[in-house]
Amino acid sequence: MRIGLFTDSYRPYTSGVVNSIDLFTRDLTNLGHEINIFAPSYKNDGEDARVFRFASVPAPTNREFSLAIPFSLRLRPALKKLKPDIIHVHSPFLLGRLGARYARMHNVPLVFTFHTLYDLYVHYIPFGQDIARELTRRYCREFCNDCDMVITPTEIIAEHLRKHGVKAAIKTIPTGIDLEKFEGQDARWVHRKYNLDDHTRVLLCVGRLGKEKNMGFIIDVFASIHPRYPDTKLVIVGGGPEMSALKKRAGESGVGDNVIFTGTVDKDEVVKYYCSSYLFIFASVTETQGLVLGEAKAAGVPSVAVRAYGVEEMVSDGEDGFLVEPSREEFIEKLELLLNNTELRDKMSEAARLNAAGLSSRATAAKLVESYKEIIEAKYKAGKQCDYK
Repeated sequence: MRIGLFTDSYRPYTSGVVNSIDLFTRDLTNLGHEINIFAPSYKNDGEDARVFRFASVPAPTNREFSLAIPFSLRLRPALKKLKPDIIHVHSPFLLGRLGARYARMHNVPLVFTFHTLYDLYVHYIPFGQDIARELTRRYCREFCNDCDMVITPTEIIAEHLRKHGVKAAIKTIPTGIDLEKFEGQDARWVHRKYNLDDHTRVLLCVGRLGKEKNMGFIIDVFASIHPRYPDTKLVIVGGGPEMSALKKRAGESGVGDNVIFTGTVDKDEVVKYYCSSYLFIFASVTETQGLVLGEAKAAGVPSVAVRAYGVEEMVSDGEDGFLVEPSREEFIEKLELLLNNTELRDKMSEAARLNAAGLSSRATAAKLVESYKEIIEAKYKAGKQCDYK
C-alpha cells in the first residue's frame, strides 16, 4: 500500500505528533507499506527521499516551529509519480487542508488523525478568544465531516467529536510505544548526568513548555512539597516559549536550584530520563492521548496526573498511578502518598509495566492498516477509484 502523510509538524521539530508519525512510519514500513511524508522545511532538516518539503516561515508565537506555505509547483508531479492509495493528514490546516484537496481531486480515500484539541489553544490569539474558539470548533467539525475516516487516539476524544457534530466514521487507534527501547536501561543515568546523589528521587515531567501544558502548576506543586522531601528533584524535559517564564517562577518559588530544565532532547535520550525517574507528574488539560504517560508506564514509572480528556485513558487510577482533579491540594496529597509509601510505589511500578504492553506500536500500526483497507474497499464498492491523470 502507498500512503501519503501530510503534516504541519515534522522533524527536526519535536512534538507528540512528530513522534506519532515517526512510530507509525517505521512500523508501517516494516509491514511492507510505502510511506511518503509531506512536511514543512527547516534549516537543518536533512536529506530524506521519503520527505517532500514545502517552503516555510517561522511561526510568530514559536520561532522553533515552521509554518509551511501550502503551495509547490513540484507537488502535482510528485503525487502523480507516487500515486498514494491513501492520503492521511495530521492537521486540518495548511498542509492538512492541501492534502485533503488533492485527495478529493484524485478520488483518494482521506484519513485525518485528530491529534489536538485545537479550540483549547486559542490563548495564543491576543483578542477575541471566545469567537476564535467557536470558529475553530466549527472549522474542525466541517473538516472531519469531509473525511472518509477520522482517527482519534482515545475513545473519550471520539465521543467529544461526536458530541460536537462529527458524523464521519471514527476509529480509535492510539499512538503506540516502542516498548523495546525501555528494556535494559540504566536506573541511575539521570543521577550521573546531573551529579545527583544516588538516593535522590527524580520527579519527571515531559512536554512542550507552552501555556496549555500547565507547567506552572507542576512548579507550584514541587515548591510546596520540596521542603518536606529535600531528597527530590524536579526534571522538566522539553523546550518551548514558556521556558524563561518557568525558570523565573521556579526561582521566585525558592526551588530554582532543585528544578532541572533540560530543553529539547533527542527522543532516545528521553527514554533514559523516564527509566531513571521515581515518579512522573503531569498537569496538562489539553491532551487527546497523553503519550508521555504511556511512555512513563513503559518505564515502570507511576504517574500523578490531572484528570482531563485523553489522560483518563492512559492512567488506570489507583493501579498504575493516580488521576486527580485540577486541585493543587489533591495533587500534592497523591504525590506525598507515593513518596511516603515505597511499597505502594513499587506495586504501581510493576502494574505500569504490565499495562504498557497493550500499547505496542506494532499492534496499533496493524490496526491502522486494517482501517486503511476498510475505507479503500468502501471507495471501491462505491465505484470511486484513484485517478492521477
